[in-house]
Amino acid sequence: MLHRFRCAISHAGHDMLSGHVEVDETIFGGVRHGKRGRGAGGKVLVAVAVELLSPKGFGRCRLQIIHNADTETLKTFIQKHIKPGSTIYTDGFTSYPSATKDEYVYQGTSVKGSGKEVNEVLPGVHRVAALVKRWLMGTHQGSFEADHLQAYLDEFTFRFNRRKSTHRGMLFYRLIEQCVAMHPMSFRELVANPKPKKEGQEFAMSAKLRNKAPASLDISVPSHPWRN
Repeated sequence: MLHRFRCAISHAGHDMLSGHVEVDETIFGGVRHGKRGRGAGGKVLVAVAVELLSPKGFGRCRLQIIHNADTETLKTFIQKHIKPGSTIYTDGFTSYPSATKDEYVYQGTSVKGSGKEVNEVLPGVHRVAALVKRWLMGTHQGSFEADHLQAYLDEFTFRFNRRKSTHRGMLFYRLIEQCVAMHPMSFRELVANPKPKKEGQEFAMSAKLRNKAPASLDISVPSHPWRN
């Protein structure tokens, strides 16, 4: 049921970020031997965008799984989530100048050349990345599959972007509103890697469970206090 809610969230329309926006990537996955950072094997690369507010603070965010950090991939992410004409702040990664060319005001800062820590150069994206990782490790005990990660990222984004709402009931209202507008989804569509049942197995299971009610609902047992 929770995955149905997450699918409704991910299929809903979203306004584009605007103004001053930080963009960077982060890695999801446990500690593994080998290459670190961009291009690390066995991990998931996620693009992050966060609005910067004046004089301080952060606005809305966007999180999306990307296959690599090439120019075209980052350009697609930026054009999808950030309104043209916005000012984009990034680190000194070489893909960003071309990814933001002509449509955005670009401000890149080399972390190494600035003499600052990464979280000082881009505080917004690193704050959001830390929060979503802590949320996954805390609320979900780190138990999620890479194939379902985007759904969890969409849920976090939905929660984060409404964190300052003065009417908390509107979160529930918007979620139900999106669920009603969402097309029906089968169990196989919700599961990333469904295991097909063997021929005849589905019928055998349904026949075995047919007309069998849970013990708590057995009307032949008069001892249940809620039936008195």
